[in-house]
Amino acid sequence: MSGRRRGPRAGDAPYGEPGKKRDKRELRGEFSAAIKERALREKAAAAWGHRDSLSHEAIAVDPVPFSHCVIPNFIQCSGFLDGLREELLGLDFHEKCNDLYKFKQSDDLRERKEPHISALRKVLFEEFREWLSVVTQVELEPTVDLSCAKYEYTDALLCHDDELEGRRIAFILYLVPPWEKGDGGTLDLYSTDGHFQPQQVVKSLVPTWNSLVFFEVSPVSFHQVSEVLTKGKCRLSVSGWFHGLSVARPPRYIESLLPRSPHIPYDHEILQEWINPVYLSMNSQAQIQEEFEERSEILLKNFLKGEKFQLVCEALQKEDIKWSSRGPPNKRYYHRAEEGSLPDILRRSLEFFRSEALFLLLSNFTGLKLHFLASSAEEEEEEEEGRAADCAGHSSSKPKQGESSQEADSNADHVELPEHAPPSGEGSSVPMCMGELRHWTNGHYTLVHDTQVTEFALDLLFFCGCEDWEAEYGGFTAYIAKDEDEELLTVNPENNCLALVYRDKETLKFVKYVNHCSLERMEKHPSRAGFWDFSFVYYE
Repeated sequence: MSGRRRGPRAGDAPYGEPGKKRDKRELRGEFSAAIKERALREKAAAAWGHRDSLSHEAIAVDPVPFSHCVIPNFIQCSGFLDGLREELLGLDFHEKCNDLYKFKQSDDLRERKEPHISALRKVLFEEFREWLSVVTQVELEPTVDLSCAKYEYTDALLCHDDELEGRRIAFILYLVPPWEKGDGGTLDLYSTDGHFQPQQVVKSLVPTWNSLVFFEVSPVSFHQVSEVLTKGKCRLSVSGWFHGLSVARPPRYIESLLPRSPHIPYDHEILQEWINPVYLSMNSQAQIQEEFEERSEILLKNFLKGEKFQLVCEALQKEDIKWSSRGPPNKRYYHRAEEGSLPDILRRSLEFFRSEALFLLLSNFTGLKLHFLASSAEEEEEEEEGRAADCAGHSSSKPKQGESSQEADSNADHVELPEHAPPSGEGSSVPMCMGELRHWTNGHYTLVHDTQVTEFALDLLFFCGCEDWEAEYGGFTAYIAKDEDEELLTVNPENNCLALVYRDKETLKFVKYVNHCSLERMEKHPSRAGFWDFSFVYYE
C-alpha cells in the first residue's frame, strides 16, 4: 500500500461545492467561481449591455470591433482539463477542407459518453448557459452545438460571420500548449464598413490554455482563425454555438462586378505575334474543339511563344507596378494590377486577351459563339438538317462539328477576320469579356459566397511564375457544384499554360488559400513570391 496521497479524483469536493456529498462515480467540472460572484457578473452584464469595456483578472469584455468576452481561467481544476484533453485527442477526427477552411473536426460531442466530455457538456449546457443568458440579456435555448477542432501547420479558417439560423452566441474553449502570436492560429476580429462588409483585422486574440472566448453572432461578427505557422503545435479547442432567436439582418450587399467590354479590333497578326504556331493550324483547332466539347475544359501547354512568355515574366517582376488589394475578405483577398502602372509588354498582353482575333480563336477552340463569324450550336443543327434535305447534292460551306468556324476547305494557318464587322445591333447579343492581371502569394484566396453570380461563361486562366509550384501550396482554382463541397475540376498553376473551362449556372469556383508552405519555394526561386495569372471570363 502506497503512502503517497492521491490527488483529487472525479467526484471529489474540489470539483463542486465543499462538503456536498455526491456519487463518486460522477465526474463534475466547475467553471470560474470569480465570474459567478454577483458583483462581477453584474459588472460584466452592464459592460455588455452598454457596449463598454471591462478589464478584470477573471474576465474581459470589449465592444470593439463587436462585443466579445474573454474568460482567462474558465475551468477551475487543471486536473480536469488534462483528462478532458486526453479524451478529446482520443476521438476520431475528420479532415475538413473547402474554400473557407482546412482543419480537423470531431463528430458532434452532444452524445459522447466519455466522463470529462460529459462533465464539460453539463457545465456549458446548464450553469454556464444560464450565466451567459444573464450577462448578454439573450434568452438562450437548451440547444447547443458542440465539437472539437484541431488546427495544425497551415490549417486556417478564413473570414466569415458565423450567421446561421438560430445561432446567437459563439464560444471557443482553448486547450493549447504554450502559444505565441508568431505561432499563428489567432482569433482575428474584423472591422466592418457601412454595408456590413468586413474591412480589416483590428484585434487578434492569441489562444491560451483554459481560456474561453464568446461573442454574439450578428451581421458584423466577422472573424477568422489565422493560419497556424508552427510545425508540431496543435491548436486544440472545443467550440460551438448557443441558440436563440436570430438577430434581424440587413439585406445582403450586392457589390459591383468588374466591367465587361466587347472585343477590341486586332486582326490575326496579333495571334501570330504572340501564340505558339502549333495552336494556329486548322487541324489543331479542330482537335482542341473536339476535346473541349467532350470535357468542357482543356489545358494548352506552351501557349505563348517562348520569347514573348519570357518578356512577360520579366516585366511582372518590375517594382514600379502598382498592385491593389481586392476584397472584401469574406469573398476574396488577392492583389490586382492597376493597368495604368503596367509596362508596355503587359498592357499589350491584356490587349491580346481582349482582341477580336482571340475571341474568334477561342470560338474555334471551344465551339462557342464568341464572334459573329462563329457558328452557334443551333446554327450547326440547322446546317445538318439542311445537308440532310439537300437531295440535289449541293454542299454547304459551313464547317462540320469539330472543324474551325471558318470555311472547311481553308488551308490558312491563322485566323482570318473580315475588314468590317456587322452593323451594330445585328445578332441577338454581343460577346463580351472581363479580366484582370492578378498576383497570388501567401494569405491570398477567393471564396464561394451567397451573392456570387452564376451564369454560362468561358473561364480563361493563363499562368506565369509557377516554377516548382506544388498543389499543397494552394493557389489552384477549384470548380464545385452549387451546394456541394466535392470538387468537379481543379486547375493547378503551370507556367505558360492556358486553361479554358466552360461553366454553367450550377457551377461555382474559388482559388484555394495560398498557405505558408509556398514560402519554402523561395529557397529555389528567391524572386518568386507566389505567381501571377491573367484571369478572363468570356460571354457569348
